[in-house]
Amino acid sequence: MTRARLGGPVGAAGLVVAGLACQEVGAAFAVLLFPSVGALGMVSLRLTFSALILLAIARPSLRGRSRGDWMTVVLFGLALAVMNGLFYEALARIPLGAAVTIEVLGPLVLSVATSRRASSWLWAVLAFVGVFLLGQGSFGELDPVGVLFAAGAGASWAGYILLSSRTGSRFARLDGLALAMAIGAVLTLPLGVAVAGPELVRPDILLLGAAVAILSSTIPYALELFALRRIPSSTFAILMSLAPAIAALAGVVLLAQHISLVGVLAIALVVTASIGAVRSAGPGATPVARAEPV
Repeated sequence: MTRARLGGPVGAAGLVVAGLACQEVGAAFAVLLFPSVGALGMVSLRLTFSALILLAIARPSLRGRSRGDWMTVVLFGLALAVMNGLFYEALARIPLGAAVTIEVLGPLVLSVATSRRASSWLWAVLAFVGVFLLGQGSFGELDPVGVLFAAGAGASWAGYILLSSRTGSRFARLDGLALAMAIGAVLTLPLGVAVAGPELVRPDILLLGAAVAILSSTIPYALELFALRRIPSSTFAILMSLAPAIAALAGVVLLAQHISLVGVLAIALVVTASIGAVRSAGPGATPVARAEPV
């Protein structure tokens, strides 16, 4: 492929989709580690390695920060820890595609609520119809606790989006994200150690944990930053709406998870609703963050 094509809108869209694929492959690898370290152990590994990578890249300055700056970044770090913890607990109980589909309701409702258009609530209704279909045997019998964890992750994701915007206005470049990630790692690491014990520091587990962090965080984030320089934020948000479909495919291929035709229809409804909500929000809409943010 020529450099021109890679730098054009089509090539940039391909980078976003590639980032989503890496993200869901990382989530699938994380599921494979659950028997060894548990969901919380996996969360602590992912956030710790992601924090180390971001701190090395950003090298944020700690001087000259106001109390409001620190309050914002601490809340952002807490949102990261809660969101990832709930999402991984959901993955331990329900299929990957179902978890992402339910989780995406959080930012979708946020997008609808801030669009100022009454008609956009039709997209929320369509999305909830899709999620209702998920419970009709499309992924087998969904664990109610797993569904609640996924819904909680979605609510946390909406908070993450709001705090991400506020942090970005107070910190330059990646400084705020790096500090928030470090705070999230500090909050989750004791829980991970308590759950996984010595297993958490096995060399093979550490290596796989680093791979999950790179696949789910570093590579997607880099690809998205590159793509956002070449496509509008509204186009980016529409592409990110494909996350439930890509997650379901990763679950089928990598984890041998079953999905019926009803499940395919349910995911299609949620993806359509997400795209519709983004388009209703207008061309200046803020891009939706990934389903498993950094």
